[in-house]
Order: sequence, then C-alpha cells, then structure tokens
Amino acid sequence: MASVRLLSSVVLVAGLVCTLAGCEGDSGASVSGQGASASSPTPTSSFSSFAESWEEPASYVYTLTSSEGERSLIGTFRVTVRDGKVAKAVGLDESARGAVQRAPEEVPTIGGLLDQLARAHHDGADTAEAEYAPDGHPVRITLDPEENAIDDEQSYVISGYEPDPAPAGGQS
Repeated sequence: MASVRLLSSVVLVAGLVCTLAGCEGDSGASVSGQGASASSPTPTSSFSSFAESWEEPASYVYTLTSSEGERSLIGTFRVTVRDGKVAKAVGLDESARGAVQRAPEEVPTIGGLLDQLARAHHDGADTAEAEYAPDGHPVRITLDPEENAIDDEQSYVISGYEPDPAPAGGQS
C-alpha cells in the first residue's frame, strides 16, 4: 500500500507541476484516457477523476464490494440504478444483506462514489485514489481521510458493470 501511495503522490506532484508549468503533452497519468491505449486491458490509476470524461448513464447495474473501516456499508451488493438513483440493492453476502435491511439508502450509485472521491480529494484526504477501466468508469476507489486514524478507511471495488441494461419484467 505504501508503494501505491508513493506512486500516487509522485503522479499527483507531477500533474501539479505540469499544470503550474502549463504543460500540454501527455504527463503519463491522463485523466481523460487520451494518454492510455484504447485497447489497454488494465485499469489506469489517478488521483483525479474520470468523471470529466466518463458520463454516468441514467440506468445501469453493477456489483459493489465495499470493505475496510468501521461503517455500516460493508459487503458485496448487486446494484440496479434507474433514472440516476439506486432502484434496487441486493446483498450478496450476510453483511451486505444486513446493510440493505438497515439502511438501503446508503448503497451508492457509481456517481455517488465518484462524488465521495472528489470530496475526499478536495478535503485533503491522506488517500483518495481510483483505478479506471478503459471506458472510464471506476473499478476501484480507495479513501483514507487521515493517515493515522483507525478504521476510517474505505475501499470500493466495482465489477460487473453493465450500462443501460434492459428492464427485466417490470423490475423496479
């Protein structure tokens, strides 16, 4: 984890230096995806968000694995988003089923996760990192507001993303 933080810090500093110096070339950490090969099968990492280039569809499904920290949103969830809001969240393990029963409104959209990332970055979190798929949607988000605080970390893995799925038999 320390090497990821070091690499992220180096990328952030390089990006800031490049921004301040007015660089226009590829810095190696493109947030728009222009610097990465379109056929690249591996996600790219960056402190910044692809939210500027990835447009969240109004409807999609995805699997969210939320871990780390002392909070209620822990477990693996299958999430259906309709009209930009979570329409259905199904807990795929015991912890997630309990979380959905207690507080279904806490299950976020991918856009909600990107908002958390942006807020953490803006607020100067010790860690506010994401990895992105070639199409620009996040596949992993890691947050740690304070380096030495205990149990404030948050880790999200996004998988099984399917944009604009066809509604299944009147499912809401």
